[in-house]
Amino acid sequence: MTETAEVAEVRQFRERLDLPGLVDVHTHFMPERVLHKVWDYFDALGPLTGGVEWPITYREEEAERLARLREFGVRRFTAMLYPHKPGMARWLNGWAVDFARRTPDCLHTSTLFPEPGVEAYVREAVEAGARVFKAHVQVGAYDPANQLLDPAWGLLAEAGIPVVIHCGSGPAPGKHTGPEPIARVLARHPRLRLVIAHMGMPEYEDFLDLAERYDEVRLDTTMAFTDFSERFAPFPERALPRLGDLGERILLGSDFPNIPYPYVHQLHALERLGLGEDWLRAVCHDNGARLFGL
Repeated sequence: MTETAEVAEVRQFRERLDLPGLVDVHTHFMPERVLHKVWDYFDALGPLTGGVEWPITYREEEAERLARLREFGVRRFTAMLYPHKPGMARWLNGWAVDFARRTPDCLHTSTLFPEPGVEAYVREAVEAGARVFKAHVQVGAYDPANQLLDPAWGLLAEAGIPVVIHCGSGPAPGKHTGPEPIARVLARHPRLRLVIAHMGMPEYEDFLDLAERYDEVRLDTTMAFTDFSERFAPFPERALPRLGDLGERILLGSDFPNIPYPYVHQLHALERLGLGEDWLRAVCHDNGARLFGL
């Protein structure tokens, strides 16, 4: 598919639904050398990829990636960045402040890690204008219910700032992935605005349970329902009605640029679920616009 053809397909999707644009809560921007290391990990089929071949579709320079999202009509997007070791989160958050200043259509994104001082730098990020946080339980290999994180979760719950969290066990399980650690976090912080990345893949129904139990829990669509993911983590057809019922708390996510297929395929994968145009409009724009006060 040529660039022009894909832009046209995304525009046609938006026009069919009469959307003013897309709100994508799961896109990756980070320091270039860090992003290139992420790409190298995918290229090498690192253990956390589940051994699945993962060609990066949008392996481009930062300016080109930004231009492409804007051509797709993405009205707001995020800079999902995450540490894999202590001492890294504060540095990433400093980079994110500058990126947000020079990229006004990117929701200012920050991150965290269970380490001494986490509450202080999370507070600093909030005071600097962070709109959304990213937590990666799989890559960070930490328990999200770690007591070191408790003050930070409380702070974010009080501030009403959403946290996009990769906590499902796909594409490969981690030591602390799965619904049980997240259930412990929510038992302590029931108003925490967690956005479960990848629909909680592959524990979809367990994470739907949590969304039904806690009003502030949401799920993003990142890579779910696509041909790529359906091969190793199919979404259970019996759960589609629940997906429809939770339509106001499902958010569009893509994983751009780190996806092994064209961006438009995520949109078509949502469309073919057959949950209706109102559901699609909510997921692709309205829910994100409401959550972030656009």
